[in-house]
Amino acid sequence: MKFLPIATLLLGIAPFVSAHVPEDYVWDSMSHDSSASMPVGGGDIGLNVWAEDGDMLFYISRSGAYDENNTLLKQGRVRLRIPGETTADFSQRLKLDEGYCEMMLNGSKIRVWADVFRPVVHVEVESPLAIKPAVSYENWRYADRPFRKGEGRQNSWKWSSAKTLFTSRDSVKAADGAVTFFHRNPAETVFDVTVAREGMDSVKSLLWNPLAYLTSGGRLSGDNLRFVGESEGVYGDTDYRSWDFEAAKAAKKHHFTIALHNAATPDTDRWIASLDSIEKSVNFKRDREASRKWWRDYWTRSYVTAPAEGDTAVARMTRNYELFRYMLGCNAYGQEPTKFNGGLFTFDPVYVKDDQKFTPDYRAWGGGTMTAQNQRLVYWPMLKSGDFDMMKPQFDFYNRMLANAELRSKVYWGHDGACFTEQIELFGLPNMMEYGTKRPAYADPGVEYNAWLEYEWDTVLEFCQMMLESARYAGIDISAYRPLIESSLTFFDEHYRYLASHRGSKSLDGDGKLILFPGSGCETYKMANNAASTVAALRRVTDSYIDYMKAQGDTATSKWTALLGRIPEIPQRVAGGRAMIAPAKSWERINNVETPQLYPVWPWRFYGSVLSDSADLALARNTFSHDPDALRFRSTTGWKQDNIWAACLGLTDEAFRLNTEKWADGSHRFPAFLGPGYDWTPDHNWGGSAMIGVQEMLMQTDGDKIYLFPAWPLDKDISFKLHAPSNTTVEAALSGGKLARLTVLPAERAKDVILPTTLK
Repeated sequence: MKFLPIATLLLGIAPFVSAHVPEDYVWDSMSHDSSASMPVGGGDIGLNVWAEDGDMLFYISRSGAYDENNTLLKQGRVRLRIPGETTADFSQRLKLDEGYCEMMLNGSKIRVWADVFRPVVHVEVESPLAIKPAVSYENWRYADRPFRKGEGRQNSWKWSSAKTLFTSRDSVKAADGAVTFFHRNPAETVFDVTVAREGMDSVKSLLWNPLAYLTSGGRLSGDNLRFVGESEGVYGDTDYRSWDFEAAKAAKKHHFTIALHNAATPDTDRWIASLDSIEKSVNFKRDREASRKWWRDYWTRSYVTAPAEGDTAVARMTRNYELFRYMLGCNAYGQEPTKFNGGLFTFDPVYVKDDQKFTPDYRAWGGGTMTAQNQRLVYWPMLKSGDFDMMKPQFDFYNRMLANAELRSKVYWGHDGACFTEQIELFGLPNMMEYGTKRPAYADPGVEYNAWLEYEWDTVLEFCQMMLESARYAGIDISAYRPLIESSLTFFDEHYRYLASHRGSKSLDGDGKLILFPGSGCETYKMANNAASTVAALRRVTDSYIDYMKAQGDTATSKWTALLGRIPEIPQRVAGGRAMIAPAKSWERINNVETPQLYPVWPWRFYGSVLSDSADLALARNTFSHDPDALRFRSTTGWKQDNIWAACLGLTDEAFRLNTEKWADGSHRFPAFLGPGYDWTPDHNWGGSAMIGVQEMLMQTDGDKIYLFPAWPLDKDISFKLHAPSNTTVEAALSGGKLARLTVLPAERAKDVILPTTLK
């Protein structure tokens, strides 16, 4: 596609003020089970809300609520029973613009919302008649629960035997007006087992331990609630105990709250005192308006939308993009990042896979265990959507682990730099099961004895680059993350010179370059030498860090300039008579279905339709279109990113096809509950990679230049507001094949915008 500077195409195009307000998402019938729930949330709280058999129910999730096994626990389930005619008109409406759910049930109106700025859930009931609703708090951890076979996959134990493991019971206490519930971890947790298995006992006292005594829970309370007793039941193959309340007095309006609190405290009294303070801080009118304003502002930051009466594929794509971005906004300020394998919105696993007869706490691939290749896709799209404040939980996640990751390098190899692995616990050590339970004595103690994960250490560099990009896009202060970026780069320099010097007399190759062996091209090309994904990552992050330092007036760049000179070139090869990017200089086996030979296209942006000269673009397009493995691995499922590469390479028809497939409705009632794909439902790395694909179709940048519609079919109507570097926003609309609207802020950046020459 050819482009022209915007100045030649601006005649007759007026700037406009964004007036995008997302439409309500509405159901007009009740649901059959929790898989047909609707996500509601805010701040760091996620609720699955649905109506079933005349009752309203919702699960409560909160960021950071980990148990002793590193399961991300749900905080329980709430059931609301409204007296009245169940045949009355029903509706369930997600009010996206202000971030709450409104339900018409049995003649009453119910509003459910989470406070963005404090951990409190509100439920409001309005009825034309005075009524006495019933409210129940339901909990399946009312007793110690031994693991069922396979249930350990929800935490750090993975496939370990279920015979000796259990989830310990919660404490639940009810009285008139309130029920208080919490799960308290003991002093010794899976952290201690991990440290011992991985040979880190010598530095255990220095390691950061976030699980010991961690207490998570809350209190459901209301001024007009009378405790009526306990009952028991079964939901989704899981037995539970219920603490039941009813309104003490009939009234037309009812209101109750669920205040939540997570903290590692020396005793429960201190935890309860903090919970009391949270409850006392609630001001209903102030908090409701502040939260609704946050959501209104959220939608003015960024959007991608299309007319519902236009192209059906585009309408579905943009609707699901919006619904998924709403889900991301529900964990804007969590202590922990949004999990790729369900976020805050998992539900009973038997409704995902009918053989997964576990509790609602279950999700595949762990609770506090992070898989970096998947996590990155949740956070990359936040740059162009302008959600920079929402990236902080992911950045802080790595920053908190830094000291532990540096200790790994010191203990195992005696050199500097932070070694971050792919399957990593929230305390910075590899998952102990992925580390290997049957390790031979000769195995390097710092390497996971695992065919998929061994030597895969480069994924931290994507988060380093996100940090640097957030500074370039929005001037975010990333000074607190500089030690993390420097230590992550230092590891590769130190470690691969260390390995080379132990193999021979030289620590560099004949050209003075690092020998990145043994390495790994994602989880796929194993025992790799100079994997393309690693080389491109090191080159881009080092170069970006030097640019960042210069922009900050820091002239001490010589160390990093020297490192940049030691990083090898991105490998190439000839296959089928065509030059293309190679997965690595060499490799011993293929173990998975990723395509690291295209990582230099994205996320590392060395090749692309707006970046490369014709020879480089041909090289990258050859890789996408003719590399036999790239073709064999092509898919739009889960974390697959072919849709992104097609957009970056300006392959408009292919990008539209792949992104249309990527944004197809999920298999559950809420269409943005994607997956499970390779992971779980809702699959957030599926949604994240789909967001990136659409963003790259609509806007790409190269230095100061901003290219609009580089891979979007110009005959398909679309409107968007996206963010570009240098605190720039671009709002544009296509209608009838013409550029209908355009605003670039600040205005002086308009000169940097470039449009396709074929745009009318």
